[in-house]
Amino acid sequence: MVAVAHGSRDPRAAATVAALLDAVRARRPGVPVHASFLDHAPPAPDRVLDGLAGDGVDEAVVLPLLLTSAYHSRTDIPGVLNRVRGRHPRLVLRTAGTLGPHPLLLDALERRLVEAGVAPGDPDTAVVLASAGSSDASANAVIARLARRWRARGWRDVVPAYATAARPAPAEAVRSLLAAGAPRVAVASYILAPGHFADKVRRESLAAGAAAVSPALGAAPEVADLVVLRYAEALEASRAATAV
Repeated sequence: MVAVAHGSRDPRAAATVAALLDAVRARRPGVPVHASFLDHAPPAPDRVLDGLAGDGVDEAVVLPLLLTSAYHSRTDIPGVLNRVRGRHPRLVLRTAGTLGPHPLLLDALERRLVEAGVAPGDPDTAVVLASAGSSDASANAVIARLARRWRARGWRDVVPAYATAARPAPAEAVRSLLAAGAPRVAVASYILAPGHFADKVRRESLAAGAAAVSPALGAAPEVADLVVLRYAEALEASRAATAV
């Protein structure tokens, strides 16, 4: 498995990815798991794949550690794989799906809110589901659908927000919910690792009146379980295609 994270200049991000992949290795001890990053941190995914091909590996599953399907999963990663296939035509590459959306991520979000002191499904708490945001409208629409699905778990309300590229910003969503009469507003960080966006969400949301802001999802057990699930799905799809 070659896991591909977004990457950050913040060293906490790479450390978080390392912790997540350690949890994945504990779940699948027979699977070699390698980390890679699209930007800002080494190693790049093509370097990892080149190294595996040079070591005689003949098949790899490339798994995006991304919470929504957007530019990175639709353009950047396929571009990397095309270049690697051109250099190593005998290396069979399977691509797993992005982590989100999936119900396990709602469980992870609730875990992180509990850690921040928020009871799950509290009917007096409105939640802002804060993602990094994307220039891809369809990716942002996934966050909005996820918020609607999560609302059914008992919260007073759940609304989407975006740290960049779309509106409302998390702070705007917090102020709007408070103005609408919510007794308490909590912000759930739909962000994989600490860094610029997680810090921005926390800082601006607390300034706007949020009672709590959860940390990044990181190595939550549900996220590790989801990585293993996406890996298994990629292998199953490969076997199904071979059987046809």
